[in-house]
Amino acid sequence: MIKVGDTLPAVTLMEYAEVEGNGCSIGPNPVDLAQESAGKTIALFALPGAFTPTCSAKHVPGYVDHLDELKAAGVDEVWCVSVNDAFVMGAWARDQKTAGKVRMLADGDATFTKATGLTLDLTGKGLGLRSNRYSMLVKDGKVVGLNVEGPGKFEVSDAATLLAQAKA
Repeated sequence: MIKVGDTLPAVTLMEYAEVEGNGCSIGPNPVDLAQESAGKTIALFALPGAFTPTCSAKHVPGYVDHLDELKAAGVDEVWCVSVNDAFVMGAWARDQKTAGKVRMLADGDATFTKATGLTLDLTGKGLGLRSNRYSMLVKDGKVVGLNVEGPGKFEVSDAATLLAQAKA
């Protein structure tokens, strides 16, 4: 399992863009984690799935609500990672109103999740292999804080916990 002091896995996630940027960027776009985290402080949180109850009611809204405080504490970007495809993450971003606040990153084939060792097998619930619920503070691509939830819990991966770590 990934731990404090480790570098983020060198993988590419996908992000759905609804607004055209450089080139023809509407639709899913690759996000190279090594490149995107270089020189930045990232508040990264991961969860079992888009549109799921705790994730939609508490986890994502907490990071949206604490965005200004996270930025004031030195966080450059907030990333949400889930084992879903980029189209689902894009739809969830619209639903959660995260545009310009939280980057909703798709780990469609669980490459990142497997590389971190933070998988959650929800096959018995019809969801397959998913991400465990956790948060991490990342500085220049290195993990400096990690908060992994116990099964079925939402106690340490919330925005307030990561904010306290960013302020420390």
